[in-house]
Amino acid sequence: MSIQIPPRSYPTLHSPIISGEIPADIGRLHRLTVLNLADNLITGRIPASLTNLSSLMHLDLRNNRISGPLPRDFHHLVMLSRALLSRNLISGTIPPAISTIYRLADLDLSLNRLSGSIPESLGRMAVLATLNLDGNLITGNIPATLVNSAIGNLNLSRNGLEGRIPDVFGPRSYFTVLDLSYNRLSGTIPKSISEASYIGHLDLSYNRLCGRIPAGSPFDHLEASSFAFNACLCGKPLKAC
Repeated sequence: MSIQIPPRSYPTLHSPIISGEIPADIGRLHRLTVLNLADNLITGRIPASLTNLSSLMHLDLRNNRISGPLPRDFHHLVMLSRALLSRNLISGTIPPAISTIYRLADLDLSLNRLSGSIPESLGRMAVLATLNLDGNLITGNIPATLVNSAIGNLNLSRNGLEGRIPDVFGPRSYFTVLDLSYNRLSGTIPKSISEASYIGHLDLSYNRLCGRIPAGSPFDHLEASSFAFNACLCGKPLKAC
């Protein structure tokens, strides 16, 4: 059983724009597996009753006006594999208990108003492949667990993250995308990044990094824009040290 509403970009006579709040009695749809309400004008909070949908596998609430924190019992959605909640007004912190949703592979909380730190437990999730926290108000350090995990698409850009990039990259680190741009990261670029199995796209621009850019892979195929607007980085592809 699924509920899907076509996005506004493709209007038809059968695709009305939904406004107002998600009704509390949605939690009665115990056999619901897909809930897609993306690209509407939905307001208010995610009702706590939604966490009663124990069969839900795909949740898509992108591009609405949903506000307030994530439900306290969000981790009760034990069958959830995709949680797409970007482009809303969701606030509060990321509940560490989300990491107990053992099937969760895609978590997109980008372009919201989330604050606080990133739970270390997210990096210990067995199948989490995509974590997008871009464009929030998140602070603190980058947990070391995130850079040596199963996550292959990690976007932490446009937040207030501080401190050093964890120097714990290794053979398990495989990133199609690693975007740490537009934060307040300091120190040097960790040499262990060269030990990662693969990094396709790396963006460290607009931080406070300093020192020599390490040689070798993946740095040998990156452009200067990946390192631009830092404190005092040098070496290829930037100016010589």
